[in-house]
Amino acid sequence: MYSYFKGTLVEKDEEICVVEVGGIGYNILVGLSVLERLPAAGNEVKLYTYTSVREDAIQLFGFLTKEDVKLFRLLIGVSGIGPKGAQAILSTMTAEELRFAIFSDDPNAIAKAPGIGKKTAQKVILELKDKLDIRESLENSYGTDAPASLPLGTARDEAIAALSALGYSQQDAYSAVKRCSLPEGATVEEILKEALRQMAML
Repeated sequence: MYSYFKGTLVEKDEEICVVEVGGIGYNILVGLSVLERLPAAGNEVKLYTYTSVREDAIQLFGFLTKEDVKLFRLLIGVSGIGPKGAQAILSTMTAEELRFAIFSDDPNAIAKAPGIGKKTAQKVILELKDKLDIRESLENSYGTDAPASLPLGTARDEAIAALSALGYSQQDAYSAVKRCSLPEGATVEEILKEALRQMAML
């Protein structure tokens, strides 16, 4: 219904903020991670939103980026996770952290969200792994020009460079890729997924 709201932040509370747009104040539900990054009341804000419509209520959920909204939509598509559960996950971890928890089969990271057990976290990984693109995650981390900046070489070289650019040390990245038991023709994406899984086990 609404793509985003851009206006004056009137107030913010534990899980809600009020944004005034055109003389109308909108109650927008936000997670802790969003609240922490909002400016003080009186400043202009822009929140991307998802409109949840139920028989008894219409609620707006607010996020700072389009990427968060996209992941929120994917999360509420997982059986057993509603808007509140999806917001709890994105309050506990960033969109990038969630993507890599999924790619590396790390349910424990997702299960840190309030109300999300390990079984539900495993279900998130199972249902979303094929719906996410690891290349897109790398582009979000590097910036749009980053893939072209990866050094040329074997797929394993590119995987090491990608992990290093994400903040892992060269040594850790090399060790993780070296432990990957994949055939020679494995793609960069396949190597990255396996390397991230290896790192999650450390």
